[in-house]
Amino acid sequence: MTTAFRSIEGIYHGAPFHMVGDGFRVSNYFPGGNNLGTRFSPFLLLDYAAPHDFPPSNTPKGVGAHPHRGFETVSIAYEGFVEHHDSYGNHGIIGPGDVQWMTAGSGLLHKEYHEKEFAKRGGTFHFIQLWVNLPRAHKMHPPRYQELLKSNMGRVELPDGGGSVRIIAGEYNGVAGPAKTFTPIHLFDIDFRAGGVARFEHPSTYHTGAIVLRGSAAINGSTEAKAGDFVLFGSEAGEIQIEGRTDDTLVFVLSGEPIQEPIFQHGPFVMNTRQEVIEAFEDFQSGKMGNPDEL
Repeated sequence: MTTAFRSIEGIYHGAPFHMVGDGFRVSNYFPGGNNLGTRFSPFLLLDYAAPHDFPPSNTPKGVGAHPHRGFETVSIAYEGFVEHHDSYGNHGIIGPGDVQWMTAGSGLLHKEYHEKEFAKRGGTFHFIQLWVNLPRAHKMHPPRYQELLKSNMGRVELPDGGGSVRIIAGEYNGVAGPAKTFTPIHLFDIDFRAGGVARFEHPSTYHTGAIVLRGSAAINGSTEAKAGDFVLFGSEAGEIQIEGRTDDTLVFVLSGEPIQEPIFQHGPFVMNTRQEVIEAFEDFQSGKMGNPDEL
């Protein structure tokens, strides 16, 4: 029997690398790098910080206090350490294998920067940041912070020693990840050995993509994808198969149920209407989201 694979709609590349603050050298895959728009709802933004060496510094590099409302930020660490503070009193440090999942919800200020000891010794920094939209019913949810440590991630070993799957959210092969989400989302990465094969199938309505972070992979048996390639799958039923071509192949998969609602975004605020964004700016300027001097 021939396997019915989900189609591949396209392979995309990120925009030229640029600095966010002075600590994050990223390539934007969407929305700026590729105009996918609502095509990839519920995901709003994907910034990829490919491996980059930072020299030692006595002053931690990063981004100062800034506001968000109406969505979530997800920071995924592969190399390097990031520290986080926000106006709701949350503080955490994540390193390789960890994830920080921050629900901005009704609004807060936060800052993120290289952890002090990492900054002092310098080293390789390798991260992903996603923005995940919230549905109208939860845009004003109280802010929350999930520190998802490597030791708590779901894990599935691939057949024949072909590698392993780390599950952050949703599930793979019946094993769940620790993240709590407001809409159905699957996030996992796959660390392959050469010849290792991962197979999975999500509902046809889910928007699904995969980015090769290291090495190279064969997608659905015949399409080759190399480091830096973002593979967008079509919206129909079918299995997805990924085969690692090298012993160091690493692929990140993101899939979710789209949110069928209007989006009005301006800068750090993602709401449903223009008036709601105006109100967000007013609340920020009046100090309702916190005092940057206290972070």
